[in-house]
Amino acid sequence: MRLFDIIALLVVLSAILNWLNARFLKLPATIGLMVLALSLSLVLLLPIPGLEAPERLVRLMLDSIDFNETLLHGMLSALLFAGALHVNLRDLAEHRMAILILATFGTLLTTFLIGFGTWWLLGLIGLELPLIYCLLFGALIAPTDPIAVLGILKSAGAPKSLETKIIGESLFNDGVAVVTFMILLQIATGVVEINTLGVVELLAREVFGAVLVGLACGGLVCLMLRQVDDYPVEMLLTLSGALGSFALAEHLHVSGPITVVIAGLMIGYRGRGLMSERTRSQVDTFWTLIDEVLNTVLFVLIGLEIIVLALTGQALLAGAILIPLVLAARAISVALPISLLRRFRTTAPGAVAVLTLGGLRGGVSVALALSLPEGELRDLLVTVTYVIVVFSVVVQGLTLSPLVRSAATQADRELERLGIADDSSSSEAA
Repeated sequence: MRLFDIIALLVVLSAILNWLNARFLKLPATIGLMVLALSLSLVLLLPIPGLEAPERLVRLMLDSIDFNETLLHGMLSALLFAGALHVNLRDLAEHRMAILILATFGTLLTTFLIGFGTWWLLGLIGLELPLIYCLLFGALIAPTDPIAVLGILKSAGAPKSLETKIIGESLFNDGVAVVTFMILLQIATGVVEINTLGVVELLAREVFGAVLVGLACGGLVCLMLRQVDDYPVEMLLTLSGALGSFALAEHLHVSGPITVVIAGLMIGYRGRGLMSERTRSQVDTFWTLIDEVLNTVLFVLIGLEIIVLALTGQALLAGAILIPLVLAARAISVALPISLLRRFRTTAPGAVAVLTLGGLRGGVSVALALSLPEGELRDLLVTVTYVIVVFSVVVQGLTLSPLVRSAATQADRELERLGIADDSSSSEAA
């Protein structure tokens, strides 16, 4: 199938499903798109006369798309840049310790808890996976999706600081998880030997190198923005910052996700101050549109992927068994840092529960699973990942809004009990 045909079919399907959700379901966009795309996939798989041609067309489109390449080396740069561009760096800096601990220690702890837990649980049902592959699964399922959760948090009226923690963590833990996954994959495939010093050096080079490249790219774009006042040129400069920084990072063998997040944060903080009011409005509109379109296409693709998955009863059972493990690992990796931080500052009631359910998994996990070497282990882990991602987006997504509202109410009551009259303070207590 030609590239133009693929893009046209994806855009048409995304537009129709988005319209159906807005018109009838009225669910948050990511949840509604996932539900509708899944429903469409299941309908196409049914032996109904007349559906053979549409099913073959969708299957041909999916076979023509390298999901891993499309997301991890294409869409992800723009999605992360758009998210970082709209994050207030001052808010991020205020909660930097919580975000840093959650994105690094929390992600690594999640990886190993899920890895060892998967090895043990799957062994109980007769699935003997090598431990290194279980750890790979822990790494690929550890990153959370900032795109999936942002709309839900905003519609639920989440406290600003809690929203900042979740979004900030999600932006950075993608990079940490991808680096961890790549290191484990090199060990699993025999590219590198297990060497603690070597692994630490590789991790440091990937992360710190990415920070330096991101700062350099973001600084260069800001310098160029300072010298022009022409919004088409400035929009093009921000686009070059997103795509160029990611591409340069990959060629320098440092983390692309971390690089583009750093560049996006710098351009959003420094670059926006160098723009005129008209340019800022145009740039915001431009990146909001890119974010919405790519996000819509991504979740439609995830929903349609079920058509080409090798679904087996054992793989589906494994996915169902591992859902509680993933939630428990997320809860532990959140609760430990939060309990430590409570010694230094007040944390909103229900913060651990909101951060746990707010850790929605998305396209990065599916893309990483699809990048595993071909074979039965890959097919099993892809299906398990898909089951957990669908559960995460649909079930956790639907549960998150009521939980956020409940946590906000508890925070307001606690402030009233303490005699704090300023209503706006509730957002600062998180």
